[in-house]
Amino acid sequence: MTDAAHLLVVDDDPRLRDLLRRYLAESGFRVTAAADAGEARARLASFSFDLIVLDVMMPGETGLALTRSLRSPENGGNPVPVLLLTAMAEAEDRVNGLESGADDYLAKPFEPRELVLRIRNILQRRPPPDEPAPPAELCFAGFRFDVARGELFRDGELVRLTAGESALLSGLAQGAPAAVSREDLSRAAQFSGNVRNVDVQMTRLRRKVEPDPRNPRYLQTVRGTGYALRPD
Repeated sequence: MTDAAHLLVVDDDPRLRDLLRRYLAESGFRVTAAADAGEARARLASFSFDLIVLDVMMPGETGLALTRSLRSPENGGNPVPVLLLTAMAEAEDRVNGLESGADDYLAKPFEPRELVLRIRNILQRRPPPDEPAPPAELCFAGFRFDVARGELFRDGELVRLTAGESALLSGLAQGAPAAVSREDLSRAAQFSGNVRNVDVQMTRLRRKVEPDPRNPRYLQTVRGTGYALRPD
């Protein structure tokens, strides 16, 4: 999961910054380094990061101030996780760090392996990315299928589909161009789990769509799986 994670390491100590960069890179992360908050902002404007490893005590803008700024509504509430590094280990300091919007807090000196574990734990807690929305419409073989309405058009004219044919085409369109199993199509079309109904509806649908229903170009059979809609 974290193999390709891109980290931004921000620390004003060049020796520690270089050590962190090399160790994290050897641990399988992509690493970009910055010497202060200003340089970090420039990196954030140019690249997308999965997590920031951020020193608290830096000249100028501190790590706490940068974290609060990133989380502020004025900056869009940047959600990139932040792991703070600091020589201050008092409970109040940790609370201040978390209240600023940080996701975790590690006191110096620390074991590099613990840093990697904490980074991986934070990345594992991230919510999964949103599922891509299904296409609003799909075009194939001179047809246009309105996915939301379940309506098929050819040259602007409505092609009459049965409820079963429309439901089957909708299930295929939302999975296109990947194959969709007969079981999933049966559930989506509410065929009461009868996969045989999927085959029957597919035969009828091909007669309305395919130039040669016996050699389908668009509504293809995928052996061992089910069917796939392969648009233009």
